[in-house]
Amino acid sequence: MGVEIERKFLVTGGAWRTLGEPTLLRQGYLSLDPERTVRVRIEGSSGTLTIKGKNRGATRGEWEYPIPVQEAAELLDTLCHQPLVEKVRHRIVVGPHTWEVDEFLGANAGLVVAEIELRSEEDRFDRPEWIGLEVTDDKRYFNSNLIRHPYSTWKDPA
Repeated sequence: MGVEIERKFLVTGGAWRTLGEPTLLRQGYLSLDPERTVRVRIEGSSGTLTIKGKNRGATRGEWEYPIPVQEAAELLDTLCHQPLVEKVRHRIVVGPHTWEVDEFLGANAGLVVAEIELRSEEDRFDRPEWIGLEVTDDKRYFNSNLIRHPYSTWKDPA
């Protein structure tokens, strides 16, 4: 079984903007069931299909498969829940880890979140100055929830 151990944080300030190469991501969900989400993503010129299990803390099962980008586009446009999640991702290396900073677009504009994947939930990591409040356990920040409850509709962000 594939396993993802990921922590998520809000991003503060703009120092991160000059770090990492920006890449546009478009993603949608074939299943929004919290027990098993099924995501389709186009990142640059690559397509992926990802199946994720239920979160247990910062850990969950994850299986990811490459698919042709044309098929990913068809799935996004015809079968995925709408609206899609669109964001610009910056991958920023800090020590032995890579932070993924996502600046959301569209109905989620204004939201900037950083994620870090770890080897274990106890894994130590360097925390850059632009990392703010941890939101790992706040379901509002799950990408699959941002489709049903976009950031622009929140009464009390963070």
